[in-house]
Amino acid sequence: MSTAASAVATPRLDNWLAEARHITRHAARTLIDAGLVTVDGRPGRPGQRVRDTADVVVTPPPAIDPVAETRPAGTPGPATVLHIVDEDEWLAVVDKPSGMVVHPAPGHPTGTLADALKERGTTWSLLGGTERAGIVHRLDRDTSGLLVVAKTEAAHRNLARQLSDRSLGRTYWALVHGGFREDTGTIDAPIARHPRDRRRMAIVEGGREAITDFRVLERLSGASILEVSLRTGRTHQIRVHLASIGHPIVGDAVYGRPDPTLRRPALHARRLRFRHPADSAERSYESPVPEELVAAADRLRPTVE
Repeated sequence: MSTAASAVATPRLDNWLAEARHITRHAARTLIDAGLVTVDGRPGRPGQRVRDTADVVVTPPPAIDPVAETRPAGTPGPATVLHIVDEDEWLAVVDKPSGMVVHPAPGHPTGTLADALKERGTTWSLLGGTERAGIVHRLDRDTSGLLVVAKTEAAHRNLARQLSDRSLGRTYWALVHGGFREDTGTIDAPIARHPRDRRRMAIVEGGREAITDFRVLERLSGASILEVSLRTGRTHQIRVHLASIGHPIVGDAVYGRPDPTLRRPALHARRLRFRHPADSAERSYESPVPEELVAAADRLRPTVE
């Protein structure tokens, strides 16, 4: 056999891994350089040749223990529990709890959804980088509900395109202050960082396009339950848009006012819809509204005597 023919029969490890995992060669090299790939029990090298009989093992990037900083040294703790609604070799649909940050950020380096995904022992797409492995889109820390995460870079690119062309549908349940005369509405106002408070977002001329549609589901006493749909996905979009028209979300202390009976904004990602990257089949999911939000709405229902 010629040298050229032998090279074709034994591909480089980075090329082999990229094809086997449906990821880019760059992502494969990232895994290899991080020492997460072994060949026949030894650390792999990007350029080494891989025989058909080779035993290639990929170890998921280590997760950060979300309770390590608050637990006494040496004390074992449970792994983060994720509610996985659906999962296959391409992706997973997660029902995120309120209080969990989606990926590491300033002030929130640990205990994220990305960490919890790594704990599951699965290789996730590295298209967004190792710290955001698998993350296609995000929810605010205190917003609960559905999001889709990608296992392969092919799935990640496909889902990202659906986000861009607005075919990935996201529908939210929201409890807001005040009543509406109209049954439906659209808020079209650009969003950017607040000019004086960089921790907040605001309606800013020249900001990024942001469009939110809403429909009134129920009128309560001094409040309303809305179904909210996103055409764009800006940071804090729903919260900023609803506050801008005088209807801040109940419990949102940043864009509205604190609520003594609710420790989080009453916002929940209730429905998720997309085309599966493998066969373009329509997939749709629904998450029940959390009990604390149902209770908050019940307290605002008119009393019937």
